[in-house]
Amino acid sequence: MNEKRVPTTNNPNIGSYFDDLLEEDGVLAEVNAVALKRVLAWQVLLEMKKKGLSKSQMAVAMSTSRTSLDRLLDPENTSVTLKTMDRAAAILGKRLRIELVDIQKPDVESVSQSMSKY
Repeated sequence: MNEKRVPTTNNPNIGSYFDDLLEEDGVLAEVNAVALKRVLAWQVLLEMKKKGLSKSQMAVAMSTSRTSLDRLLDPENTSVTLKTMDRAAAILGKRLRIELVDIQKPDVESVSQSMSKY
C-alpha cells in the first residue's frame, strides 16, 4: 500500500484520498478498527434493546462479567476478542461474519464529473 495514488483531475478542489492522509499519519489501521468497533457496539446494543436485555442479563447469558460486556459495548475499545464478539452474536440470535474484501478506491474522475453538475 506504499503506492501513492494521484487524483486524475485538474480540479483544485479535489485533493488526495483521505485514506492516504490517514496512512501517512500512521493512523489508518486504528481509524478503521475504531470505525468497525463502533458499528459492532451499536449493532449489539440495538439487538439487546430489541430483545429487552439489560447489560446484566446479557453478561449472565454470555457467562461473562458486566465489565467485559462494557468493553464490548465501548465503541473506542478495539481490544475485544473474536470469541467475545461471537458469543454476544450467538446470544442475540445472530452470527458474526468477518470477511476480507478488496480495497476499492473511488474513481476521482467520475466523482469530479458528478460534482461539476452542481
